[in-house]
Amino acid sequence: MRAPARASVYHALCAPSPTVSSHRPSAATAVFLTVHGKFPQNGNPRRLFSHTPRAQADFTHAVIGAGVVGLAVAQELARRSGSPGSTVLLERHNAIGTETSSRNSEVIHAGIYYGASSLKTSLCLHGKHLLYSLCSSRGIPHRRTGKWIVAQNDLQLAALEQIHSFCTNEINVPVNWVSLDEASRREPAVHAEKAILESPTTGIIDSHAYMLSLLGLFEEAGGTLALNSAVQSITPLSGSSPVPGSAGWELVVRDPSTGEESTITAETIINSAGLGAVDIHNMIVPKDQHKKMYFAKGNYFSYPASQPKVNTLIYPAPEPGNGGLGTHLTLDLAGRIKFGPDVEWVDSPDDLAVNTTRLPQTIAEVKKYLPTLDETQLQPDYAGIRPKLAKAGAVAHGKGFVDFVIRKEDGYEGWINLLNIESPGLTSSLAISEKVRQLLYT
Repeated sequence: MRAPARASVYHALCAPSPTVSSHRPSAATAVFLTVHGKFPQNGNPRRLFSHTPRAQADFTHAVIGAGVVGLAVAQELARRSGSPGSTVLLERHNAIGTETSSRNSEVIHAGIYYGASSLKTSLCLHGKHLLYSLCSSRGIPHRRTGKWIVAQNDLQLAALEQIHSFCTNEINVPVNWVSLDEASRREPAVHAEKAILESPTTGIIDSHAYMLSLLGLFEEAGGTLALNSAVQSITPLSGSSPVPGSAGWELVVRDPSTGEESTITAETIINSAGLGAVDIHNMIVPKDQHKKMYFAKGNYFSYPASQPKVNTLIYPAPEPGNGGLGTHLTLDLAGRIKFGPDVEWVDSPDDLAVNTTRLPQTIAEVKKYLPTLDETQLQPDYAGIRPKLAKAGAVAHGKGFVDFVIRKEDGYEGWINLLNIESPGLTSSLAISEKVRQLLYT
């Protein structure tokens, strides 16, 4: 990546770019977000940053976190506003989508695990349709691979029967049983001792291409992306009304590469910081309302061997209390196989090295449904961290299920909080963006 090319404070914001940073030249000088790279030749200023009342805030919306959900929300709000420069997207890293958004299975989920009344179900179902439509209209690489959920014992069979009933009788999602004879013809390498349930609307997506497409929509609407902009503090402003945030919000952001800070104001803030969302939440609320984040690390292993060949995503049937959906077989768009994620509780979101001591457990789990696996071919690939509000189950029928938290926070004006946005966050992202807009404007 190029070194930042910073303009003086007398330059304007140029067209939004994926490389944006902020700085404060002096306490007596108005502050700008500056864009790396080329600046306008005429030098005419476009936006001054200063501490102002809500009616004169620097931005209408400040979205925190440029992962897939933050990008979806930012482009939705920027397009809704119709005013160039109304929305700023703050990202602490030097690129978009470097955390959970780029370290996952890249699966478009069907929405079949989470309970009819949950946000995970409603937003995944709606988001799936929005996502397939956007992929088709904007040429985002994807494929409807379908998914098999396989049961090896009576407990898993009962889970499959429950999923089938739920999909058929409550949420109207297509699923069908695959007989073991049919399975042996379609996927001869896959073994199921008891049963197989097929989800034909499950698919895969190039998540990086999707995020770049969202960024394009954001920029086309005049949005401003500020990279290297880690939020240090957030202050709700009160004017004639005593309600915090009624006069907007003041955010102090820091460039981690230089230590320089900027202060900006926004009428509304959207906390979509993913792994950092609880930290953002805790910056605002009193200490007795602080939350704790739990980090579920998932290790992935690639499989470069040509055999056994599988063309469908394979998931083990869920078991109550698991923090994930089991170590599954997924494919990339080139047909390469990878296995994961498992669930390893870690203390830090920066613990991203693949834990190779988990390999024997991964092999044991995979061989239950892929017995001819050549275990010598498995290689450490990557790891991702899922942000969770509890060490809880991944499915609504398991113990301690925790749903998405997407709400306009009581006692504040203009703050939308997004917490526990893990799987199926990517699939749900466009639906989440619509919900955020509705919370702000209806």
